[in-house]
Amino acid sequence: MKEQTSAGLGYILAICLVAALGGILFGYDTAVISGAIDSITEHFGLSPTMKGWAVSSVVIGSIFGALGAGWLANVLGRKLTMMTAALLFLISALGSALAPSFWVYIVLRVVGGVAVGIASVVSPMYMGELAPQHWRGRTLSMFQQSLVVGQTIVFFVNYFIARDAASEWLTDYGWRWMLGSEMIPALLFGLLLLLVPESPRWCIMHGQTDRARRILKRFTAGEEIDRMVEEVRDSLDGGRSSGRRAMNRQRRDERRSSRSAIRRPIMMGIALVGIFLSAAQQFSGINVVMYYAPTVLSGVTDSTGSALLQTGYVGLVFILGNALGMYLIDRAGRVRLLSIGSIACIASMAVLGAIFWFDVQGYTAMIAIMVYVVGYAISWGCCSWALLSEIFPNSIRDAGMAMAMGAQWTAGFIVAQTFPMMRGSDWLNNVFNGAFPFWLFGAITLGSLLIVWRFVPETKGVPLESMESLMREKFKRGRVKSVDGYRKGGTAAA
Repeated sequence: MKEQTSAGLGYILAICLVAALGGILFGYDTAVISGAIDSITEHFGLSPTMKGWAVSSVVIGSIFGALGAGWLANVLGRKLTMMTAALLFLISALGSALAPSFWVYIVLRVVGGVAVGIASVVSPMYMGELAPQHWRGRTLSMFQQSLVVGQTIVFFVNYFIARDAASEWLTDYGWRWMLGSEMIPALLFGLLLLLVPESPRWCIMHGQTDRARRILKRFTAGEEIDRMVEEVRDSLDGGRSSGRRAMNRQRRDERRSSRSAIRRPIMMGIALVGIFLSAAQQFSGINVVMYYAPTVLSGVTDSTGSALLQTGYVGLVFILGNALGMYLIDRAGRVRLLSIGSIACIASMAVLGAIFWFDVQGYTAMIAIMVYVVGYAISWGCCSWALLSEIFPNSIRDAGMAMAMGAQWTAGFIVAQTFPMMRGSDWLNNVFNGAFPFWLFGAITLGSLLIVWRFVPETKGVPLESMESLMREKFKRGRVKSVDGYRKGGTAAA
């Protein structure tokens, strides 16, 4: 979709903003527990093991939600699947806030996790399918930005609920208000989704071409509509034919599941790259920085309230970093930003490790964390979400995104569970004095960057229908001679 009018572009951006509310709920739901967990632990009298389960149960739900989201998005459509997620967010927020027992709370937090997993797959998928290719990076970055906005909002919501409140009130009621506050964005998300259209690419893939044309007419120049319909049909056939032959083969392809198409060697390679990008986003250590920032910053402040407030400031810096990434991503390109931001993350983790190694006090840790979140925001934050929504060909996008998000949540669970273990290991502390986890995450980020350079091509301005050819050339040669042919909508020879 190349030639949108200004009104059409505004319409697309408005639609993508609505879809990005799924990211706000993603961030809100996963971060709300940071302010409530101590009160929940005291209210239900939890053991350390059960306290960990109270935090990680949402991640378990997210894994299942992500794995099932591709199937739902293919069967129900992108719009109805996002509405299902909004309903699950609402049920989880209300139910967990009113939970009479710990196990009822756990079940409803898992329900919220399922909603998070669905939103993490379908919202960026929908945005990637609607966005014009020359705006796609900035549009898809809205999802990462909205995720961090959701986290930052809930950091401050938790702070204001807890500020000046008696500990007894927090134990009995405060945590319920924190969890229940998610009902507001969940309702807003569900209501606004009533106003957005279905993805025209989904309509074409399911034989609803007339419906797709009606949607496309709202924001696409007339001569572009026929070209896009034909390109989507051709991409479903693996780029081997066009015209009537492509239409006949498309009908046959529609009877296959995307999990069958993914067995082709090139598709398996693309799926592995997507899984890697998604898992590497977590293994860079972002959740450690976001959720354990008060622990890392314990040398700076001596009160829980101040630690929560400073964590909110980290969130604000994260938002600014995402805004910078959104500005740069369609100018500098995905791979270049990934490289620059990853180097900043590696340096920051090295400094954080040195702070613990040498037992440095003061605000050095705070500065290192600020540099880290900006580096992460412009790289693994903005760029990985954009790449995940771009690299999968139409025929495997549903299954590919689902597997990638399942890998992301699995990696997130591993990081969340192992960081306290590494921090509490007497042997690691004796040898590394608390520096080991930070140096480990820095080393993993370095290895991830090397893999990006070898297997991930630049996708800036490349039509979604040309991604398979682009990825094939990158896999075979380790580099792409020129992306000009792809950006013009062609399929340069691999």
